[in-house]
Amino acid sequence: MMSAEGHAKRVFSGVQPTGNLHLGNYLGAVKRFVEMQDADWETVYCVVDLHAITVWQEPAALTQAIRELTAAFLACGLDPRRSIIFNQSQVSAHAELAWLFNCVARIGWLNRMTQFKEKAGKDREGASVGLYAYPCLMAADILAYRATHVPVGEDQKQHLELARDIATKFNQDFDAPDFFPLPEPLIEGAATRVMSLRDGTKKMSKSDPSDLSRINLTDDADTIAKKIRKAQTDPEPLPETVQGLADRPGADNLVGIYAALADTTKAAVVAQYAGQPFSAFKPALADLAVEKVAPIAGRMREWLADPAGIDAILADGAERADAIARPILREAYARVGLLRSRA
Repeated sequence: MMSAEGHAKRVFSGVQPTGNLHLGNYLGAVKRFVEMQDADWETVYCVVDLHAITVWQEPAALTQAIRELTAAFLACGLDPRRSIIFNQSQVSAHAELAWLFNCVARIGWLNRMTQFKEKAGKDREGASVGLYAYPCLMAADILAYRATHVPVGEDQKQHLELARDIATKFNQDFDAPDFFPLPEPLIEGAATRVMSLRDGTKKMSKSDPSDLSRINLTDDADTIAKKIRKAQTDPEPLPETVQGLADRPGADNLVGIYAALADTTKAAVVAQYAGQPFSAFKPALADLAVEKVAPIAGRMREWLADPAGIDAILADGAERADAIARPILREAYARVGLLRSRA
């Protein structure tokens, strides 16, 4: 069975336009997106607006959120000259391939997806079909480009495994062992899972009712510094080794954030600050966070002042994305046995 090997190296990832990005999104995803632009692979980054509507969105607010997320991508350093940046709904191959995959994937596979259970909550009967089936759309997002690598957080790893299962079954069902690659996850870095500043056992989230739980990419310098000062820690000083962070979730989270912002390791941070109290460490972390994050807000404001410029970047990216996906979709239709008269 064809793995990612044998296909041109291509990274795909997408982010939902459901509100302003926060530090966890930046360190766990967007910062890595930017770094990958300098690697020896093609990078394709998508505003996954079709995923956003698996739950109801106010239309005008969704339009604005798509532009805001694109502005955040650009402000963080994604370069439309080096990466393909577009919104999903402008490239119909995503939806078309998702239907083929709906017919390939098995109900039992989707029933095992833990995120549906978490997002639907107790009202599973009231959830949309889209929310239930969106892992098939996620597989289509990736495989429409024959992406070989996908930067994902731990909470999305199960969905990537499903994409691999779908690719495997499609290849087997239609006697095409090399057609879709089996995409590999990219999970690395010091802070792939950034936790709440108020509770180190919970993931940083824009849905947390406390704004002090997260650093938004739109926060100014004073707000960032205040949130770091109020972040959860414990009375013990920083340990001598990384192992000393075990069972200290608040401390471990702040050390991980520092390491990711400084492009170093937790071990190096602990070695530098070993034995020091958090009253000394937090100001250093605040200064670093202000240096790295605060300028993003200003650049976002500049982009949002030019919505036509954002729309032009998305349109150009969609055209480039479609040029990759369209021939792959056309061949997938032919493999299935469907007649297709148009390009």
